[in-house]
Amino acid sequence: MTTPVVPSTNAARPTEAPQAQAPGPWTVRNALRVAALAATVPYLALKTAWLAGSRIGIPDGSVLLDPEPFLIAANAVTVAMDACVILLVLVLTRPWGMRVPAWLLVVPVFVATGLLTPIFLGFSGQLLVRLLGFGADPAKTALREPFLDPWVFNVVYTGFMVQGLALAGLFVPYARERWGRRWQGVLGPGVARAGSRAGSRRLPSPTGVAAAAAAAAGLAVAALHAYWAFGGTAGMDAEAVAARSTETAVVTVVHGICALAAGAGALLLARGGALRAWWPLGLAWTGAGATLTWGAWMLVATLGPELDGGEGPSGTAQLIYAGQMITGSLAAAVLARFLISRREG
Repeated sequence: MTTPVVPSTNAARPTEAPQAQAPGPWTVRNALRVAALAATVPYLALKTAWLAGSRIGIPDGSVLLDPEPFLIAANAVTVAMDACVILLVLVLTRPWGMRVPAWLLVVPVFVATGLLTPIFLGFSGQLLVRLLGFGADPAKTALREPFLDPWVFNVVYTGFMVQGLALAGLFVPYARERWGRRWQGVLGPGVARAGSRAGSRRLPSPTGVAAAAAAAAGLAVAALHAYWAFGGTAGMDAEAVAARSTETAVVTVVHGICALAAGAGALLLARGGALRAWWPLGLAWTGAGATLTWGAWMLVATLGPELDGGEGPSGTAQLIYAGQMITGSLAAAVLARFLISRREG
């Protein structure tokens, strides 16, 4: 672990008048901290109200009016997850945050990146297609079972978008200060090959196998997502086919892009070379987080009861969720091995 970089200060010359300092990084950091904390309020308030028995934002006829124990437990878990954002913000902005064990910070940030990135890209994409007039057909939407009032999605997902941007703005300078040498410069030596002179920072050959597997799995996941997004129905359950729209296609495309990013980032990290290290790391970090966390989240959700009494996701959909988990896990393993090699180098 590298020693935190402490900005140097130069004393003013006796003959010079004190100069007014322009707003520095801490001004921006404080603004991001306030934004991130404020963005947690709508979700925490709504979930807490629902756990307490309130029906705010829940229309008549919604299955949420008589929640199952599984849904109550899920609401409690998601409240705890959003509350963790508050802890992350404090770690990233307080001096004592530099002393927090690396794994205790990196794992929650990795999960937060994975969960928030598809929401940010998907929701902003949905807003764009609505603005362009390609949103879901209102008449078709009105025929569906009521679930939540539309304003709930707008408020909650806007809060998630703010959380994602603020956390990214706080984590990047924190990581630069604490671990900057691990992701600055070029990638350097890649996977060791037979007969090559492997340096101390060259990744072992199994890393290349894991990267190739991540790329293959990510390509397969992305291909099926693209097939569904552009009109294919094979492997989809009847409920998913009935709910299809341009807006759902946007979300499907986003998950496919994240799978591709995970595989591409893993391959670039394993290959090495003269590329700047930060952007393959960013691809692998974001793609692996999104595919792993959302694959796991959706797969766990299929284990619970169907709130509307439907048949639930198809077997093909469950395989896709598992494929996302495999892609994300393999890419995360390559990412971890790359960062470990930077520590050893």
